[in-house]
Amino acid sequence: MNKRSVRERPAKSRIMAAAAELFYARGISATGIDAITARAGVAKKSLYNNFASKDELVLEYLRERHQEWLDLYAARAQSAQFTVAKYPDTKTPDAEALVLAVFDAYIDHADSAYIHGFRGCGLLNAAAELPAGSPGRDAVRIHKEEVESLLRAALAESLEAATAAPLAEQLSFLLEGAVARAGLEGSSERLRHAREAAGAIVRAAQAAA
Repeated sequence: MNKRSVRERPAKSRIMAAAAELFYARGISATGIDAITARAGVAKKSLYNNFASKDELVLEYLRERHQEWLDLYAARAQSAQFTVAKYPDTKTPDAEALVLAVFDAYIDHADSAYIHGFRGCGLLNAAAELPAGSPGRDAVRIHKEEVESLLRAALAESLEAATAAPLAEQLSFLLEGAVARAGLEGSSERLRHAREAAGAIVRAAQAAA
């Protein structure tokens, strides 16, 4: 995108884009308002016309990251459901396909073209900087709970609820561990390994059911 097209974007959009880039690359505490406005090419007054405070900007950033991941998952889930519907003899059951869609969404996130490289889950990175009880940490908790609920709903396609719920929790632990390692290593490789493990776990659970 050239400088002219960037300047033509609404100020709020430019501020959010700049904040997202800097918060992810540098961290929230290390990113000041001046850095954000300079990156966005707007006056400080413009930022405060759109956000009452930096805390409000951080919360909006977290909500956008949450929606960004949901969009990645929705695309993967739609593709998984289409594949199963088009090829009834596929060896991938609906439950497994939808579980893998969750892992694929995280892989897509890791493989995104970050200017300063992949640093792990942006939401967890932010939560680590925020005080207990803050709206931002609550937003991250809600995101992680929703991811686990998606895993649980996927497993419920072929497993009893009594089995699906604890297995979804286990898979969410597997996913979070893989995200942490992937962030440290700057690569999606650990997530791909976790995806393979998740598929094996689901197939074993289905066979035992």
